[in-house]
Amino acid sequence: MLGLLFWSAAALAAPDILPVSEVHAGMRGIAKTVVSGSKIEEFGVEVLGVMKNKGAAGDLILVRTFGDVIDRTGGIAQGMSGSPVYIDGKLVGAIAYGWSLADHKIGMVTPIADMLKLWDLPDGGQSPALKTENAAVQGQDGTAQQLDTPLMAAGFGQPALSYLQEQLKPYHLIPYDIGGGDSGADGDSDSYHPVPLEPGSAVGVELIHGDLSLGALGTVTYVENGKVLAFGHPFLQKGNVGYFMTNARIFTTVNGLESPFKVGVTESPIGMINQDRGAGIAGRLAKYPSVVPLHIFVNDQDLHKTQRSDVMVVQDQDLAPILAATSVFDAINKASDRVGPGTARVSFEIDAKDMPGGVLKRENMFYSPANVAQTAIAELHEALTMLASNPFHPVDIMDMTVHVSTTQEQRTATILSVQARAATAKPGDTINLDVTLKPFRGDPIVRTVSYTIPGNQPPGPLLLEVRGGGMVPLAQLLLKNQGLDASILNPKKKTESFAGDIKDLVNRDRNNDIVVEMLDKNLGNLTGGLETGTVAQPKASNDIKPRQEKAEKQLPASESLIDDLLKAPDKGAKNYITTDYIIQGDTQAAIQVVKK
Repeated sequence: MLGLLFWSAAALAAPDILPVSEVHAGMRGIAKTVVSGSKIEEFGVEVLGVMKNKGAAGDLILVRTFGDVIDRTGGIAQGMSGSPVYIDGKLVGAIAYGWSLADHKIGMVTPIADMLKLWDLPDGGQSPALKTENAAVQGQDGTAQQLDTPLMAAGFGQPALSYLQEQLKPYHLIPYDIGGGDSGADGDSDSYHPVPLEPGSAVGVELIHGDLSLGALGTVTYVENGKVLAFGHPFLQKGNVGYFMTNARIFTTVNGLESPFKVGVTESPIGMINQDRGAGIAGRLAKYPSVVPLHIFVNDQDLHKTQRSDVMVVQDQDLAPILAATSVFDAINKASDRVGPGTARVSFEIDAKDMPGGVLKRENMFYSPANVAQTAIAELHEALTMLASNPFHPVDIMDMTVHVSTTQEQRTATILSVQARAATAKPGDTINLDVTLKPFRGDPIVRTVSYTIPGNQPPGPLLLEVRGGGMVPLAQLLLKNQGLDASILNPKKKTESFAGDIKDLVNRDRNNDIVVEMLDKNLGNLTGGLETGTVAQPKASNDIKPRQEKAEKQLPASESLIDDLLKAPDKGAKNYITTDYIIQGDTQAAIQVVKK
């Protein structure tokens, strides 16, 4: 059915083109757009002049609009971008630019000749880094900006929408809430009937599709043989792209003080946008972009409620991590039906083509006293950013699944003390350490973690640090105080490879781990000088700053101390156990190493 619609649109007779060289002041014509529903309406256009080399792609045509449509909308509206302009039945170009807080009936037209060039550009690759400036041109009365492209958000709860708005600020994208999703978007509603695209039709550019939707609205300028031109100005100006092209339905057009704007919804995907350039956007019908399928499962233990969400996110190195993380953020809030403190256990699995190992798996536990949903998505966002923007080669994410379990309970525990079961040990021996924890509002508990003395450890005192997995090790704090990179402690880990970056993320200490690792004996200054078999008092705070300040006071710059750290045998030796608590604090224990 859709294929027939596509070809019927492509079969429309191609109009004659009026070159910008033949356009002059005083000419009158019409433009086409949708202001409500899917009905295409016409409004009048009068040419005021041609502005040489003022646009992102060349000349612009200054026009005044008039007529019943313009009277109803209050002028040229956001979402009219791409509205085709005809003079004497010949296609001139697309409405694209205007002035805010000025006469909204005045605008500028991008010549169609500049837009047609987009069809000659080659496709290829993922989107480059996102530009953060809005396109602007110099007009007679100051700077005129491209008509804003409304970014309509459907299905998002208010907390997730606020988070999304904050994350997209650097990219000058402002999502507007249009309520819940529409079942008609996938064509399973009797009330939804997809329409063929033609000049003047509403068109959507979608970044998220599925149980959530996020997309921009504009107008089709020209259609030929399954190829589409729209907007007349860039969406994000990222060159070769891969976004959903969709049908769109306009609810209404609002006469705003700063600028009128359309309110509508993107609907069924009908193709892909593959060019995003200064002169506009271009796409192809019945050809679809490579996207990231994301499956989200959230269980709230307090409400015994499970929330599932399935979305598709566009492959984009800047936007994909934000869009995917926000989708998970939204599912967590909907499952818990609240915003605030709590504990979350998160696991995710990312299957990707051209990624070392093919699969990235990670799980962790998080607590936040303010917003657990926002804290819970941080590591997922980090992993996706690493994959999308890695400096080695592009990665095509084939599938992603996220599982989250939440509770309002504070599942944290603070380390009170540690006691080694043996005061002495030989190189290669495994010793057990009993770690006493104090759960939040609970009785103290003991967990035992083992540690194997490195085989090349020389005789003498050995200082062990026992800490929560989310704590920054004391040795790293010391090196930071010296202005050095902590990676010099273990040069073997600095792989400078994609596989190494992934391994470091996957094997990173988890917040609910109790970690035991070796410290250099000189770091005993931090504990006031430990005797063999004794334990240090735990640090009172999980905050890095107090521990760093203490390190700075007690351990001033010392080349010999740094040398000792770098010469310590097997610096990476450590062990851990995983608990049901997020572990806070750290302490130390001293072991006397004797000869074999």
